[in-house]
Amino acid sequence: MRNVYIKQYGAECLFIPAPPKESVTLPPIDPAALAFIGAGLVRPECVLATRSGALYTADWRGGVAQTRGDGHHSLHAGQLPDARALRPNGIALRRDGSFLLADLGEAAGGVFALMRDGGVRPLLERVDNVDLPPTNFVFEDDRARIWITVSTRHVPRAAAYRADVADGFIVLVDARGARIVADGLGYTNEAMLSPDGAWLYVNETFARRMSRFRVSPDGSLHGKEVLTTFGHGTYPDGLAFDVEGHVWITSIVSNRVLRVAPDGAVAVILEDADPAHVDWCEEAYLAGTLGRPHLDRAGGRLLKNISSLAFGGPDLRTAYLGCLLGDSLAYFRAPVPGHPPFHWQY
Repeated sequence: MRNVYIKQYGAECLFIPAPPKESVTLPPIDPAALAFIGAGLVRPECVLATRSGALYTADWRGGVAQTRGDGHHSLHAGQLPDARALRPNGIALRRDGSFLLADLGEAAGGVFALMRDGGVRPLLERVDNVDLPPTNFVFEDDRARIWITVSTRHVPRAAAYRADVADGFIVLVDARGARIVADGLGYTNEAMLSPDGAWLYVNETFARRMSRFRVSPDGSLHGKEVLTTFGHGTYPDGLAFDVEGHVWITSIVSNRVLRVAPDGAVAVILEDADPAHVDWCEEAYLAGTLGRPHLDRAGGRLLKNISSLAFGGPDLRTAYLGCLLGDSLAYFRAPVPGHPPFHWQY
């Protein structure tokens, strides 16, 4: 049995397995090695890949775009009952082939189920007696539990692009119903269970850190740890695990892909950044004036403000990058395989 180290949280003591030894350092990817697939996508912020080779992306035409190997795509779209436009940010693929959409509306959000025939029904619009604000991300685990992130209660959301705002939260929907299981987060973005299901990892974008919580059998979260913090130009957004237990992070603004080791060490895997753009955003962030104009510029030669990452391909070594501002998906050959996501066989 490996040694353990002890971490104290007030009266609570966690016994945590010692991190595995660091694997061999991976060489960075040259942006010139990037390839692209698809065309005509609209804000493909979140990307999912499956074993069948299908690629799914959130699409602001009101649903999910499915891109085939030849680069062409079909659109699964629907409309909310009140005729409000769907603005899917995070998306999840379900076992029956339907989707869950985290709606990033201007003033209201929620999570909606989208059928492939265009039917839409609400899954969650209110939790703990509070209407859901614009909603960031959603995934469903192998126990049919649904995890939802809300970045901020501020409207507009840009008012929370600050280090001193921490009003984001995480919702769990399971057989007991819906409830907030973590609160007070610094702009909650993508979240994901570790491959062993023991931890929920979450990116806090404008707190510039990746945190994790212990997951109890009943789904409650406790013992928050900050695994790592990020510096100049890094604003963590999407995350995915590889087979070695490392977490891959996408950073908006700087178009960086980072790999975080179990001990919190950070390595840059890919970067396509304009230093002047990064400095401009950094100055605004430190001054508390970062806003939409900063995020609505790509700031790279090839990448268009990358926001998510999905491992795909027959060997899970093709890394696809979702983005905020492009109309296609960049991808590259990863030096290690990804861990299969929950929806891999769907």
